[in-house]
Amino acid sequence: MTIKDNDKILLAHGSGGRLYHQLVEDVFLPHFQNPMLADLGDSAICPFVGDKLAMTTDSFVVQPLFFPGGNIGELAVCGTVNDLAMSGARPLYLSVGMIIEAGFAVSDLLRIVSAMAEKAAQAGVMIVTGDTKVVGAGQCDGIYINTAGVGVVEPDRDLSKRKMQVGDMIIVSGTLADHGIAVMAARENLALDPPIKSDAAPLNTLAEALLLAAPGIKVMRDPTRGGVATTLNEWAQGSDLGILLNEEAIPVAPEVASACELLGLDPLYVANEGKLLAVVPKEESEAALKALLAHPLGKNAAIIGSMTGEHSGKVYLSTPYGGLRMVDMLTGEQLPRIC
Repeated sequence: MTIKDNDKILLAHGSGGRLYHQLVEDVFLPHFQNPMLADLGDSAICPFVGDKLAMTTDSFVVQPLFFPGGNIGELAVCGTVNDLAMSGARPLYLSVGMIIEAGFAVSDLLRIVSAMAEKAAQAGVMIVTGDTKVVGAGQCDGIYINTAGVGVVEPDRDLSKRKMQVGDMIIVSGTLADHGIAVMAARENLALDPPIKSDAAPLNTLAEALLLAAPGIKVMRDPTRGGVATTLNEWAQGSDLGILLNEEAIPVAPEVASACELLGLDPLYVANEGKLLAVVPKEESEAALKALLAHPLGKNAAIIGSMTGEHSGKVYLSTPYGGLRMVDMLTGEQLPRIC
């Protein structure tokens, strides 16, 4: 008997007994198999080389669990890999904790786990340890996933918003707001034409290409919750510099721009899951842009603004009509549960 003989997750699958071991052996091990995971110990013993260790953790509670371009499992892997990559680290290992509601479809769990394995392989990371709890019906929303990630950082690599200077250029790796609009459309059953897909992707190879092309890079970030506007405000406030954006240079796919207009949303505040923001020295900006454009995940990259000595701690947008508009940090919750 295997877990596939049950079409639903049972409370007993979280008991630590026979059904729990079936869950591990039939669902997780076939997809995540590697030498560190194989022993199924209380912790994984992983090789480590490097002077600096990067660690991150995140939790994922998105609804719906499946949406155009991805699912909660893909988000969990991509989000954790990207958090490591944005700090200049090379991601190596992930842990995965799952809280599953009794009655959850085994077929859906297999879809989620398979997607996680695919994205982990794409990113070149291993899922080396994990934990599963099953709770009663109504005690969680289908499935919640918690991840932790570990990576190594080159000894001389030190990214920080404190290093930003007047004249540095701001680059984004592609079109904004794809993920947030895809999730909202799926949640509200909006029939968008053409349909919008999430941009969820592991960005570590893109980040590495950027670091090689622009060794003087100051800081990187994946603008998820709160969008680009919130990330830029954090940078402005953390550096005591101003930021001036060029509205015409900001890439937004036409179908996303139309959806945002229809829904009354500003793409600058909508979440992304497969884009990065970076601040690079002006003299390295063209090389940085060229490197991004040459990568499949950076084909719509653009230089969208610069750091200025004016309007300390504030972000302003230069409009096509010659005016300036202040771009404040997101206030309240615009798009709930996008990750």
